[in-house]
Amino acid sequence: MTQPPAATTAPPPKTLKEELIAWARAIGAALLIWIVLRSYIVEAFRIPSASMENTLLIGDFLFVNKAVFGGELEIPVTGIHCCRLPAFRAPRRQEVVVFRSVEDSTPDLNIVKRVMGIPGDTLQMAHDTVFRNGQRLDEPYALHTALTPVPDEEFRLQQIKAWQLPQYVGRDPVHYRPTTHDWGPIVVPAQHYFVMGDNRDESYDSRFWGFLPRDHIRGRPLIIYMSVATQPFRIRWNRLFRQPS
Repeated sequence: MTQPPAATTAPPPKTLKEELIAWARAIGAALLIWIVLRSYIVEAFRIPSASMENTLLIGDFLFVNKAVFGGELEIPVTGIHCCRLPAFRAPRRQEVVVFRSVEDSTPDLNIVKRVMGIPGDTLQMAHDTVFRNGQRLDEPYALHTALTPVPDEEFRLQQIKAWQLPQYVGRDPVHYRPTTHDWGPIVVPAQHYFVMGDNRDESYDSRFWGFLPRDHIRGRPLIIYMSVATQPFRIRWNRLFRQPS
Protein backbone atom coordinates (compact mmCIF):
# COMPACT_ATOMS: atom_id res chain seq x y z
CA MET A 1 0.00 0.00 0.00
CA THR A 2 1.53 3.31 -1.07
CA GLN A 3 2.14 5.96 1.52
CA PRO A 4 0.60 9.42 0.98
CA PRO A 5 3.18 12.05 0.02
CA ALA A 6 4.61 13.96 2.92
CA ALA A 7 3.22 17.44 3.28
CA THR A 8 5.70 20.14 2.28
CA THR A 9 5.98 23.16 4.47
CA ALA A 10 6.42 26.59 2.88
CA PRO A 11 9.59 28.45 3.85
CA PRO A 12 8.98 31.12 6.44
CA PRO A 13 8.58 34.61 4.97
CA LYS A 14 11.69 36.78 5.01
CA THR A 15 11.92 39.44 7.63
CA LEU A 16 12.31 43.07 6.64
CA LYS A 17 15.98 42.91 7.63
CA GLU A 18 16.58 39.89 5.39
CA GLU A 19 14.81 41.60 2.48
CA LEU A 20 16.94 44.73 2.89
CA ILE A 21 20.13 42.67 3.03
CA ALA A 22 19.16 40.79 -0.15
CA TRP A 23 18.42 44.05 -1.97
CA ALA A 24 21.68 45.59 -0.74
CA ARG A 25 23.66 42.60 -2.05
CA ALA A 26 21.95 42.77 -5.45
CA ILE A 27 22.52 46.51 -5.77
CA GLY A 28 26.12 46.17 -4.60
CA ALA A 29 26.85 43.44 -7.15
CA ALA A 30 25.29 45.49 -9.95
CA LEU A 31 27.28 48.57 -8.89
CA LEU A 32 30.51 46.57 -8.82
CA ILE A 33 29.88 45.17 -12.30
CA TRP A 34 29.11 48.68 -13.60
CA ILE A 35 32.33 50.11 -12.10
CA VAL A 36 34.44 47.32 -13.60
CA LEU A 37 32.84 47.63 -17.05
CA ARG A 38 33.18 51.44 -17.23
CA SER A 39 36.74 51.27 -15.90
CA TYR A 40 38.14 48.54 -18.12
CA ILE A 41 35.84 47.96 -21.11
CA VAL A 42 33.59 50.79 -22.32
CA GLU A 43 32.22 54.07 -20.98
CA ALA A 44 29.63 56.55 -22.21
CA PHE A 45 30.84 60.10 -22.87
CA ARG A 46 29.09 63.30 -23.99
CA ILE A 47 30.75 66.08 -26.01
CA PRO A 48 30.19 69.32 -24.06
CA SER A 49 32.15 71.87 -26.14
CA ALA A 50 32.97 72.91 -29.70
CA SER A 51 36.71 72.20 -29.42
CA MET A 52 36.56 69.14 -31.72
CA GLU A 53 34.24 70.48 -34.43
CA ASN A 54 33.56 69.26 -37.04
CA THR A 55 34.84 65.83 -36.08
CA LEU A 56 32.72 65.82 -32.91
CA LEU A 57 29.82 68.17 -32.24
CA ILE A 58 28.27 69.46 -29.04
CA GLY A 59 25.61 66.91 -28.12
CA ASP A 60 27.37 63.86 -29.58
CA PHE A 61 27.17 60.87 -27.24
CA LEU A 62 30.02 58.37 -27.55
CA PHE A 63 30.99 54.96 -26.35
CA VAL A 64 34.68 55.06 -25.42
CA ASN A 65 36.90 51.99 -25.78
CA LYS A 66 38.77 51.81 -22.46
CA ALA A 67 40.57 48.50 -23.03
CA VAL A 68 42.70 49.58 -26.00
CA PHE A 69 45.08 51.76 -23.94
CA GLY A 70 44.81 49.74 -20.73
CA GLY A 71 41.89 50.62 -18.49
CA GLU A 72 42.32 51.54 -14.83
CA LEU A 73 39.96 51.07 -11.92
CA GLU A 74 38.08 54.31 -11.22
CA ILE A 75 35.97 54.70 -8.09
CA PRO A 76 33.25 57.31 -8.79
CA VAL A 77 33.16 60.40 -6.56
CA THR A 78 36.32 59.41 -4.65
CA GLY A 79 38.82 60.38 -7.37
CA ILE A 80 40.66 57.08 -6.85
CA HIS A 81 42.45 55.66 -9.93
CA CYS A 82 44.47 52.47 -9.65
CA CYS A 83 45.06 48.93 -10.93
CA ARG A 84 45.81 49.78 -14.57
CA LEU A 85 45.78 46.85 -16.98
CA PRO A 86 48.32 46.41 -19.81
CA ALA A 87 47.48 48.27 -23.02
CA PHE A 88 46.89 46.53 -26.34
CA ARG A 89 48.82 49.34 -28.05
CA ALA A 90 50.05 52.91 -27.61
CA PRO A 91 48.16 56.00 -28.84
CA ARG A 92 48.95 56.86 -32.46
CA ARG A 93 49.61 60.12 -34.23
CA GLN A 94 46.47 62.00 -35.29
CA GLU A 95 44.25 59.62 -33.33
CA VAL A 96 41.35 61.01 -31.26
CA VAL A 97 41.69 60.13 -27.57
CA VAL A 98 39.80 60.71 -24.32
CA PHE A 99 41.84 61.62 -21.25
CA ARG A 100 41.69 62.98 -17.71
CA SER A 101 42.51 66.64 -17.24
CA VAL A 102 46.07 67.40 -16.16
CA GLU A 103 45.03 70.51 -14.22
CA ASP A 104 44.55 70.39 -10.46
CA SER A 105 41.34 72.44 -10.67
CA THR A 106 39.58 69.78 -12.78
CA PRO A 107 41.17 66.41 -11.84
CA ASP A 108 38.19 64.27 -12.89
CA LEU A 109 37.21 66.15 -16.05
CA ASN A 110 37.19 63.97 -19.17
CA ILE A 111 38.49 65.70 -22.31
CA VAL A 112 38.70 64.65 -25.96
CA LYS A 113 41.45 65.85 -28.33
CA ARG A 114 43.62 64.63 -31.21
CA VAL A 115 47.16 63.32 -30.74
CA MET A 116 49.55 65.55 -32.69
CA GLY A 117 52.83 64.23 -31.33
CA ILE A 118 54.05 61.07 -29.62
CA PRO A 119 57.23 60.68 -27.51
CA GLY A 120 60.32 61.79 -29.45
CA ASP A 121 58.45 63.82 -32.09
CA THR A 122 59.61 67.36 -32.89
CA LEU A 123 56.61 69.67 -33.33
CA GLN A 124 56.26 73.21 -34.60
CA MET A 125 53.38 75.47 -35.60
CA ALA A 126 53.93 78.32 -38.06
CA HIS A 127 50.96 80.57 -38.89
CA ASP A 128 48.52 77.83 -37.75
CA THR A 129 50.25 75.15 -39.85
CA VAL A 130 51.61 72.17 -37.91
CA PHE A 131 54.95 70.57 -38.77
CA ARG A 132 55.99 67.23 -37.30
CA ASN A 133 59.59 66.06 -37.64
CA GLY A 134 60.09 68.66 -40.35
CA GLN A 135 57.09 67.58 -42.44
CA ARG A 136 54.02 69.76 -42.96
CA LEU A 137 50.90 67.94 -41.83
CA ASP A 138 47.89 67.50 -44.08
CA GLU A 139 44.97 68.18 -41.71
CA PRO A 140 41.59 67.98 -43.45
CA TYR A 141 39.92 67.83 -40.03
CA ALA A 142 41.40 71.15 -38.79
CA LEU A 143 38.93 74.02 -38.45
CA HIS A 144 39.60 77.74 -37.96
CA THR A 145 36.47 79.65 -37.00
CA ALA A 146 37.92 83.04 -36.06
CA LEU A 147 37.90 85.52 -38.94
CA THR A 148 40.65 87.47 -37.20
CA PRO A 149 42.99 85.72 -34.74
CA VAL A 150 42.45 86.98 -31.19
CA PRO A 151 45.71 88.18 -29.61
CA ASP A 152 46.90 86.00 -26.74
CA GLU A 153 46.80 87.54 -23.28
CA GLU A 154 50.23 88.28 -21.81
CA PHE A 155 49.86 85.81 -18.94
CA ARG A 156 49.02 83.09 -21.50
CA LEU A 157 52.16 83.90 -23.49
CA GLN A 158 54.25 83.61 -20.34
CA GLN A 159 52.53 80.36 -19.43
CA ILE A 160 53.20 78.86 -22.88
CA LYS A 161 56.85 79.96 -22.85
CA ALA A 162 57.44 78.57 -19.35
CA TRP A 163 56.37 75.02 -20.14
CA GLN A 164 57.87 74.93 -23.66
CA LEU A 165 61.37 76.23 -22.94
CA PRO A 166 62.69 72.99 -21.34
CA GLN A 167 61.79 71.11 -24.56
CA TYR A 168 62.62 73.92 -27.02
CA VAL A 169 65.25 72.96 -29.62
CA GLY A 170 65.21 76.09 -31.78
CA ARG A 171 67.65 78.97 -31.98
CA ASP A 172 67.97 81.79 -29.46
CA PRO A 173 65.85 80.48 -26.54
CA VAL A 174 66.41 83.76 -24.68
CA HIS A 175 64.27 85.64 -27.19
CA TYR A 176 61.82 82.80 -27.85
CA ARG A 177 58.24 84.15 -27.70
CA PRO A 178 55.67 81.49 -28.63
CA THR A 179 51.97 82.11 -29.21
CA THR A 180 49.05 79.76 -29.77
CA HIS A 181 49.51 80.20 -33.54
CA ASP A 182 53.33 80.16 -33.79
CA TRP A 183 55.54 78.04 -31.54
CA GLY A 184 58.30 75.45 -31.51
CA PRO A 185 60.20 73.49 -32.43
CA ILE A 186 59.76 71.46 -29.26
CA VAL A 187 60.41 67.76 -28.59
CA VAL A 188 57.74 65.60 -26.94
CA PRO A 189 59.31 63.92 -23.87
CA ALA A 190 59.09 60.22 -23.01
CA GLN A 191 55.74 58.94 -21.72
CA HIS A 192 53.99 62.13 -22.85
CA TYR A 193 51.88 63.27 -25.81
CA PHE A 194 50.94 66.57 -27.44
CA VAL A 195 47.21 66.94 -28.14
CA MET A 196 45.12 69.59 -29.86
CA GLY A 197 41.46 70.16 -30.67
CA ASP A 198 40.38 70.11 -34.29
CA ASN A 199 38.65 73.48 -33.86
CA ARG A 200 41.93 75.32 -33.35
CA ASP A 201 40.41 78.66 -32.37
CA GLU A 202 38.09 77.15 -29.74
CA SER A 203 40.31 74.54 -28.11
CA TYR A 204 42.06 74.69 -24.74
CA ASP A 205 44.75 72.06 -25.30
CA SER A 206 48.46 71.23 -25.05
CA ARG A 207 49.35 74.63 -26.48
CA PHE A 208 48.19 76.13 -23.17
CA TRP A 209 48.83 73.53 -20.43
CA GLY A 210 51.63 71.41 -21.88
CA PHE A 211 52.27 67.74 -22.57
CA LEU A 212 49.76 65.05 -21.68
CA PRO A 213 51.11 62.23 -19.45
CA ARG A 214 50.52 58.73 -20.81
CA ASP A 215 48.74 57.55 -17.67
CA HIS A 216 46.05 60.21 -18.13
CA ILE A 217 44.88 58.74 -21.45
CA ARG A 218 41.76 56.67 -20.85
CA GLY A 219 40.54 55.46 -24.23
CA ARG A 220 39.48 56.27 -27.77
CA PRO A 221 36.00 57.03 -29.15
CA LEU A 222 34.40 53.83 -30.38
CA ILE A 223 31.14 55.00 -31.91
CA ILE A 224 28.59 57.84 -31.76
CA TYR A 225 25.44 56.22 -30.41
CA MET A 226 23.36 59.41 -30.17
CA SER A 227 23.65 63.01 -31.35
CA VAL A 228 21.31 65.75 -30.15
CA ALA A 229 21.24 69.37 -31.30
CA THR A 230 19.57 71.96 -29.08
CA GLN A 231 18.94 74.98 -31.32
CA PRO A 232 16.50 73.84 -32.48
CA PHE A 233 16.15 70.58 -30.60
CA ARG A 234 16.55 67.63 -32.94
CA ILE A 235 18.29 64.30 -33.27
CA ARG A 236 21.08 64.25 -35.84
CA TRP A 237 20.20 60.89 -37.36
CA ASN A 238 22.99 61.12 -39.95
CA ARG A 239 25.65 61.04 -37.17
CA LEU A 240 24.43 57.89 -35.45
CA PHE A 241 26.80 54.89 -35.43
CA ARG A 242 29.69 56.86 -36.91
CA GLN A 243 33.22 56.13 -35.74
CA PRO A 244 35.09 59.42 -35.15
CA SER A 245 38.40 59.59 -36.98
